[in-house]
This record gives sequence, structure tokens and C-alpha cells, in this order.
Amino acid sequence: MKQQIIRLLPAFVTSALILLWQIIVRLADIPLYILPAPADVIRALFLERHSLLTHSWVTVSEALLGMAIAVLLALVLGVMMDAFGSFKACIYPLLVVTQTVPVIVLAPIFIIYLGFGLAPKILTVVLMCFFPVVISFTDGMAAIKRSYINLLRSFGAGNRQVYLLVKFPAAFPSFITGLKVAATYSISGAVVGEWIAAQSGLGYYMIRVKNGYMMDKVFACVVIIILLSLLMNKAVLLLKYLVMPYTRKHKI
Repeated sequence: MKQQIIRLLPAFVTSALILLWQIIVRLADIPLYILPAPADVIRALFLERHSLLTHSWVTVSEALLGMAIAVLLALVLGVMMDAFGSFKACIYPLLVVTQTVPVIVLAPIFIIYLGFGLAPKILTVVLMCFFPVVISFTDGMAAIKRSYINLLRSFGAGNRQVYLLVKFPAAFPSFITGLKVAATYSISGAVVGEWIAAQSGLGYYMIRVKNGYMMDKVFACVVIIILLSLLMNKAVLLLKYLVMPYTRKHKI
């Protein structure tokens, strides 16, 4: 009973904050173009549902494609860094440096060289998602006890068998941890790319309604972005429970 109450506490706190927000906006008579009430946001979600659904599909498509590319690159580079220590020593600092530059700064550069099509949005997602996946995957493989590898070697296993039988399975939980972070970032990465130049997507929709001071629709778009990010995170957890059935006792 106590655990159930603890689990419900975030919902209670969130509901209380939303109610307080509604009361303050109504009592202070704050204009819609400054701060909409939650009721205004819900109304905008309903009235703009078709536009939001259309733009959401574009953003999710960009996020999924960027995630797929980021994961593929992370797997290849992770194996190379694990297999060759000198390569890891050279490339690891560069990976860290890439995280010190805000993606919003790089997005205009991408557009100069890649144009206004799909490529700069996908590249933005790749840059935001690649780092947590490759670092988690590489660290997961590096944390494996040497005795396990020596045991396989004693039975004549080659590098391929070592990775398939020991390193990949052992590093999978770490890989999933990085993938959860990347999945949450993927929607934000797509939106950032759409802020710079796009003809569709939630980022484009947000800029358009922001320029019209339609703050209820801006907040409605933010709600959709949050929900999509949470869904991406839950999709990774579902993948984890499908691949690792023994973790199903933990709820998603």
C-alpha cells in the first residue's frame, strides 16, 4: 500500500501544479499570448489534433531514421574501439569534444552544406543520439571480466565467437541504457533541426504558431513533444523486455 502511494505521488504533485497554474492564470487574468491556462492548452490539443498528428509523423520519422543511423554507427565504432586500444585512444577524445558544441549551433552549418531537405534534420538527430549509445556500449564491453574471455580462448574461440558469445550479451544492458537516453533525445534533435529550416514537423509548427503569439498551440506542441519522447523511451524498454525476458518482472 505504501509503495502504491509513493508511485502515485508524482501524479498527485503534477496534478496539483497544473491546478495551481490554472487558478493563477484565471485569477490574475493573464492574457493568452503571455501564458495560456491548462484548459486552453487542452482545447488547442483537441482543435489542432489533425495538424499536430501530421507534423508529429514527420518528426517521428526523422527521429527513427536518425536513431537507426546513430545505433549502426555506434555498434561499428564501439567494436572498433574495443578491439583496437590505439584507435580508442585517438577517437574517444574527439567524441567527447563533439558533445561540447551545442547542436543548435551546428544546425545552420548543416543546412549550408546539406540544403533544406531531410539530411540536416537526420544528421542533427544522429549527433544527439550517437554519443550515449557508443559510450555505453563500449564501456559495457570493457567491463567484462577477463576470465570469461580466457575461458573461451581456452576452448579455441576466435574473436568472432568472443564477441557473439560473451561481449555482446554482457554489454547489452549498458547498450540499452545508452539507447534509452538517445531515444529520449531523438525527438528533441529532430525538432531542433526543424527549427532552422523545414516545411513540416513539430519544430516547424512550433515556430509558426510562436510567431503568431498563439501560446496555447505552442504549449500544446510542447506536450506532444514530451509524450513522443516518453513513448520512444518506453519503446526501448519494450525492446529490452523482449530480448531479456528475465527482466519482465519489472514493470515498464
